[in-house]
Amino acid sequence: MGTCSKEDCYYPSYQDRQLSKQLRDNVHGYIYLDPIFLKFVDTEQFQRLRDLKQLGLTYMVYPGAVHSRFEHSLGVYWLAGEAVHRIKAHQGLELDINNFDIKTVKLAGLLHDVGHGPFSHLFEREFLPRVLNGLNWSHEDMSIRMIDYIVDKHNIDIDREYLKKAKEMVIASTEHASPRTANEKQFLYDIVANGRNGIDVDKFDYLVRDSRACGLGCSFQFERLMDTMHVIEDEICYRAKDYLTVHKLFATRADMHRTVYTHAKVKAIELMVVDALSTANSYLRITDKIDKPDEFWKIDDSILKHIETNSSKELKEARDLIQRIRRRDLYQFCNEFSVPKDKLEHFKDITPQDIVCSQTAGRITLKEEDVAVSIAKIDLTRGRNNPLESVKFFKDYESGDKFSIQDHLISHLLPSFYQDKIVRVYAKKPELVEAVSKAFENFQLKIYGVKAQVHATPEKKRRNCTC
Repeated sequence: MGTCSKEDCYYPSYQDRQLSKQLRDNVHGYIYLDPIFLKFVDTEQFQRLRDLKQLGLTYMVYPGAVHSRFEHSLGVYWLAGEAVHRIKAHQGLELDINNFDIKTVKLAGLLHDVGHGPFSHLFEREFLPRVLNGLNWSHEDMSIRMIDYIVDKHNIDIDREYLKKAKEMVIASTEHASPRTANEKQFLYDIVANGRNGIDVDKFDYLVRDSRACGLGCSFQFERLMDTMHVIEDEICYRAKDYLTVHKLFATRADMHRTVYTHAKVKAIELMVVDALSTANSYLRITDKIDKPDEFWKIDDSILKHIETNSSKELKEARDLIQRIRRRDLYQFCNEFSVPKDKLEHFKDITPQDIVCSQTAGRITLKEEDVAVSIAKIDLTRGRNNPLESVKFFKDYESGDKFSIQDHLISHLLPSFYQDKIVRVYAKKPELVEAVSKAFENFQLKIYGVKAQVHATPEKKRRNCTC
């Protein structure tokens, strides 16, 4: 294993600290922002991230989840720097890591979410596809455009090669990632957004930060992986004896999706906000801004307050929905089922029409607009595949070999299946719960021959009916 001299290792000088800005982060402690990064942070486009809650609407169920993408971005910036510095400290000579590499990775970490829309991923995965006929828009692409806009708008003097590489790192895990060439230090592209195996400092930060904000414990300790990452054949690898720690990263993420990110009541609120934004779009023309960085940065979570306090008649329907959320008059969760394993491969999304068409004769005739459906996919980052198969391990630091750990060598206590798809159905009015619940049960019988849900809808909820 290569070593570095004291001069090559990262020891911030007194002068460096004097020129840096010191911040106190509630997860990582003191963070230092160098002058070049402050030029980006001290812009209205980056400061906008203060007005984007990291977990979107989750705070309406978990009151402490009010942390922002601003603090998350600072955390990823700091961890990205820590990761590359630690690798350099151990392998700096053999990997030829230089200041250009360090600054590029840190810049990518800082700016990776600067193109995010409001309400976490709801904006790009639920709202935009609905109003723009399935448009595939991503915050990573907008981040790239926003970075260029910030540089041009504020005349930031920065080497264009820094920008080019940093932008490539931001989209490294997406389908738009540029193909790497030989001798390009591919391992650097896996630090912020890892498309190879999903282990990156973005997850390290948000899993710990989100767990803490929601008042939940987090048994995953990213420091163990940070301390032992080792580059072999241009890929970050991990000690074989730490495979359970790696698995815990993916399991913690899945658990957060199940208990927090896709919480049934959180999804009810999200469904209502999507309906509100969809009806308001023709008046507010939100979608006109998604391809214009100079307009897009003005959209943040305050759009709900704008709708709520705007007296325009064109916004009445959206305004009423937001007031219902404020008064806790939410879409009513009727029931859910997990799609059977043997049906996942050919699963077709279930729509309100499917539920309505499954209704039998009754006192109430349901319409599509009475029903909302949410489909939550929960996995360990690799769909139905074992994520450990994509991770490379090494035996010890003296070894130059990397390898995958096969399924039969892994603890039998770990899962043998790696994905859940949960279908939830909601009634948009309390008095419709019984009718929607029965129609949902009929749908399950028609498709699967049995009721796939674990529990019956509580009688108290079914009978909350004024019909």
